[in-house]
Parts: sequence; C-alpha cells; structure tokens
Amino acid sequence: MNTAQETERLAAEIAEAARRAFRGLFANGEHYYYCTLYTTGEGHAPSISAWSREALEQEAARQAEDGSTPAAEIAGLIKWSYADSPYCCFGDEHFDEVKQSFQARPSIAVLEADAGNHEFVLRLEAMELAMRMLDAEGLFALNQPREDVCVLAEVMPPDEGNTDIALRLNRAESPAMQAWLAEAAE
Repeated sequence: MNTAQETERLAAEIAEAARRAFRGLFANGEHYYYCTLYTTGEGHAPSISAWSREALEQEAARQAEDGSTPAAEIAGLIKWSYADSPYCCFGDEHFDEVKQSFQARPSIAVLEADAGNHEFVLRLEAMELAMRMLDAEGLFALNQPREDVCVLAEVMPPDEGNTDIALRLNRAESPAMQAWLAEAAE
C-alpha cells in the first residue's frame, strides 16, 4: 500500500469515528463556532473538541463565579482552547478502532528522525483529510451556517502548521476564520 492509500484509509477510519462523535455532540442543538480534531506532538490517535456559543457563555459564567475575573474576560481566554471546552474528548469511545490503528502503525518515538517525521505527517494529513470529508458532507453546518464555524485539525501544544491546515480547511474570509486568525493563530 502506498502512502496516499495509507493516508486515505486512515482518513476514512478517522472520519467515521469523528462523524459519530460530532453528530452525537451536535444533537444538543447548540451553535458551534469551533470544531477540531486534535492530536499531540507525538502523533497519538486524535480526539475531537468543540465550542458552542452557548457552552462558552455558560463556562465563562461558571468560572467567573469563583473569582474576580469578569465572565467576558474569561470567555476571551478560553474561546479557542480545546482543553477548556466541556466537549473536549466528546465521543472518545468512537475512536477505539482509530486508536488500535494508530498503535499498529510504526511508533514515531522509535523511528529515525526522517521516518518519524514522515509517519507524523501521514497521520496529520489523514486527520486533515477526515475533516475535509466531513465538511464536504455538510456536517459542520448542522446547527449553524458553515461560515460561522472554524474547522481545524490541530497539533497540541500549538504548532505553526496548525495555521496552514486551518487555511486549507476554511475560507480565509469567513467570519469564524477571521476571528481564529486574529485571536488564536500560531
């Protein structure tokens, strides 16, 4: 199997898991502005995270109750944080097969530098392709106009390559992308 075929096969598997997770999440009817599929710098199997306008307002208000920082300031701090979202790792049970597939692949940690980088890039490209597939299906326009959602495939902690991927997955002129570029891009 060549690299393109491996990427496509892995992307299809990731897309199926992410589709189930996002559909389960979107059933709550909230209005989303941030939907991401993220991995670590070690290239572990991905998980989803997302923020809706409703969840951001509720979480910022909850955190503001405990201190002197206003809710609006807290919202600005957590708005694009995958980890602070109450939906971080939502539907992770759908990724069990993806986790097995990632574990069956060559370990990035033990590969030579070039081979490890190649494997990491393949995994990240599969994640990006999976999000592109879901976007083409209209998944991210279920509760809101697509232009209001920043769709991402990210490495955490943040990596400069996240911006390149974001620009490929979103129209640069869209309101959500403009907000992400101004407030969160690396």
